[in-house]
Amino acid sequence: MPVALVGTFTTAVTVAGAVMWLGLDLLHVHGIRHKQQISSKVLFDLVKLSFAVVAGLGGLVALVVAYRKQRTEENSALRENTKLHSDRFTAAVAQLGNTSPAVQLGGVHALAGLADDAPTSHLRQTCIDVLCAYLRLPSDPYPGDAPEHAEALKAFRAIREVRHTILRLIGSHLRDGSVVSWQGHDFDFTDVVFDYGDFGHARFIGGTVSFNNARFEGGTVDFQGAHFEGGIVTFGGARFVNGAVRFGAAEFKGGRVIFGDAQFEGGTVAFRGAHFGDGIVAFDGARFGGGMVDFRYIWFERGAISLAGARIEGGIVDLHGARLKKGWVDLTGARVEGGTVSFEDALLGDGIVSFDDAQLKSGTLSFQGAQLKGGTLSFQGAQLEGGTLSFDRVSFEGCVVGFPDTQFDGSEVSFSNATGKRPSDLPDGLALHLS
Repeated sequence: MPVALVGTFTTAVTVAGAVMWLGLDLLHVHGIRHKQQISSKVLFDLVKLSFAVVAGLGGLVALVVAYRKQRTEENSALRENTKLHSDRFTAAVAQLGNTSPAVQLGGVHALAGLADDAPTSHLRQTCIDVLCAYLRLPSDPYPGDAPEHAEALKAFRAIREVRHTILRLIGSHLRDGSVVSWQGHDFDFTDVVFDYGDFGHARFIGGTVSFNNARFEGGTVDFQGAHFEGGIVTFGGARFVNGAVRFGAAEFKGGRVIFGDAQFEGGTVAFRGAHFGDGIVAFDGARFGGGMVDFRYIWFERGAISLAGARIEGGIVDLHGARLKKGWVDLTGARVEGGTVSFEDALLGDGIVSFDDAQLKSGTLSFQGAQLKGGTLSFQGAQLEGGTLSFDRVSFEGCVVGFPDTQFDGSEVSFSNATGKRPSDLPDGLALHLS
């Protein structure tokens, strides 16, 4: 600080002298030996101007001192708040680690309040990380309702209440209108077992939310009406055993929702009525042994739904009534063997639906009643070796439908009551019945 003040004062004197000299120079006064060219009044005014500049610079020095003092006080307050936060954090974590579910529940609320009061975003993220870490801790499975399991059932329900409270608090802080928003932060639910989750109308506008390797065993995990704009939500390797994950009426304006290598053994993942303005929902490499992925009545303007390399060995992937204005539905390299993929009553505008290199071994691929008004429907290199491919009642109105290098070997291909232009590259043995 003393060095800064001396430097500022020296600068002030130098500037004042420069102003004085400039004024004399502009009046053509180049030295004291020259004939006097200005009056004493003008010279006095120049002196006053010089001292006014010095006074202004002195005010600047005062402002610098005041600013430095304010910064020092702010840093001191931040250190004090951080210390207080640390003390509260230690106490809350101790509560969360207690063996009593009631004390743990108090720790959950304490950590949530601490996250709201955190002086920095980093400290808030730390509180969120601890809450998520609690959910990742191993928990005892449902013990059953038998009388001999009464105590175990009581303990199970108590711990479940603590876990559900954490999920409720996280969901409420991701909605608009929350007093303190946690939007844009990261949430790590890796390996968590879910039988509940309320993220309805949450906004995912940044950060990463991971459900990788999570297990959905029952109940409902709700993303109804959620808003995805930026960020990533991943379900990589997750197992859907039962229950439902609902994205109904969700809005995708960006970001990615990834189900890569997920396993669907039962239950439902539903996107019914979702609006895809942009973004990606990907099931690349997923395996469908049962259950349903429901895309019925989605509105698709841009972006992509990808099931590239998926194995549909059971269950249903349903795009009934979907409205594909633009964008891309990709089943490149998918294998359908015993399941159903349905585009019934869908409307294909200018988008692309690709079954390139896909395999239909058994099961059903249905476009019944669809309106193919534009875009491209491609089966290049597909192997149709069994099952049913149905274009019954389809209206071909400008969509480019191609089967180049497609192998038809035992599949039942039906165009009953279809209307419009015959698709290209069909073998002569396959008749297109037009009404």
